[in-house]
Amino acid sequence: MSLTKAVVVGVGSEDGLGAALSRCYAANDRHVLVAGRTLAKVEKVAAAIRRDGGSATAHGVDATREEDVIHLFDTAMTDDKDGGPADLVTYNVGLNQKIDFRKMDASAFEDFWRLNTLGGFLVGREAARRLMPLGRGSIFFTGASGSLRGMPGFAHFAASKAGLRMISQSMAREFGPQGIHVAHVIVDGAIDGERVRLLFPGAFEQLGENGMLETMAIAETYWQLHLQHPSAWTQELDVRPFKERF
Repeated sequence: MSLTKAVVVGVGSEDGLGAALSRCYAANDRHVLVAGRTLAKVEKVAAAIRRDGGSATAHGVDATREEDVIHLFDTAMTDDKDGGPADLVTYNVGLNQKIDFRKMDASAFEDFWRLNTLGGFLVGREAARRLMPLGRGSIFFTGASGSLRGMPGFAHFAASKAGLRMISQSMAREFGPQGIHVAHVIVDGAIDGERVRLLFPGAFEQLGENGMLETMAIAETYWQLHLQHPSAWTQELDVRPFKERF
C-alpha cells in the first residue's frame, strides 16, 4: 500500500510535541517528513519511527529561510518511493522566554517574530500553494496561551504568536472554501518533556499527576482534527490539563 506523506516542521527532542506529532502521523499510515533546525535531533526521531515500523525521513530545515521551506515542500509533494503528495502539514516551531520589556532590544523582538510568525507564514504559504490544486489537505499551527493574551515579560512572545493566529484565521477563510482545512491549536499549559523539566525544575512534582500536557495526547487531537468532516471543521481549539487555570 502506497503511503501518503505528512510534514511536521518544528521537531526537536525525542520527547517533545514535534516528535509526538511525527509518531502519531506515522502510526496512521503517513510517511512523515520530520523537519527541524538540528538534523541530528530530527534524525533520532525519524530513526525511532522507522524502528517501530513506521516510515519517516529527517530534514534539516530553518523555517525562517524561504529556500529551505520551498525545498522541503518540493520533496513533500512529489509522488515517489516514500509515498504520494502530503495531505497534512503542521507548523510546530516555537520560541518562548521571559524578557523584561525595558531590556529587550530590537533584534531579540525580531528573532521571536521570525520563528513564531514569519516561519508560519512561509510554511503556510507553501502548503497552500501545493494543496490548492489538489483541493484537499490540512494545515495546522501550534499556538499558545500567549496567542490570546499578553502577560508581563512576554510582550514579544504574545505579539509573535498572535500574529501566527491571525495568519491561521485568514488562511482558513481564504482556503477553507477550496477544501483546505486550516486550524490553530492553543496549547495552554506546561508540556511534559525535557525542555520544561530543564527550564522549570520541580514543575512535575508541583503540578502533580495530569498537571502537565502529555505530548501524545496533544498529537492525537491534531490527528482527530485532520479526520473531521468538512461540514463540521474546527478552526481553533484549545487543550489544557484539567487542573490548569484559565
